Amino acid sequence: MTGRGHLYDLIKESFLLLDFGDRGLFDQFGLSISRYYALHHIAANPGLSPSRLSQLMFCDKSNITRLLQGLEKDGYIERVRHEVDARVQCLFLTHEGQRLYGEARLAHCASIEERLASLSDPASKQLATTLIGLNHVLANALSD
Repeated sequence: MTGRGHLYDLIKESFLLLDFGDRGLFDQFGLSISRYYALHHIAANPGLSPSRLSQLMFCDKSNITRLLQGLEKDGYIERVRHEVDARVQCLFLTHEGQRLYGEARLAHCASIEERLASLSDPASKQLATTLIGLNHVLANALSD
């Protein structure tokens, strides 16, 4: 395996470890990772369209539709027709969705702090800079 192949494997392993930890945490709130991040993006962008949500989550529209149907059925989100263009739906958290997301978010933030506590501030900053650059290159490669 090349040096870059080994690096890729390490990044992937880190992702899988973080993902596994997140799954266990979100399960305590009755959420999957996808449901949590849908709530996250809607909370951060009230009125978000399903199309934009699918872009933010790197997910096709049919999967987003199923995800939103479940969140709506459970009472966590509501869809409102756009005031100018009735073809467009705008997504909002309900009161229950805000409550659930708020609780899950606090637990997630505490979990992140605990899991990454071994990184010093300089190491955290260096890793963040490196990953920002890598993500930029990877995103550009996808759009080509």
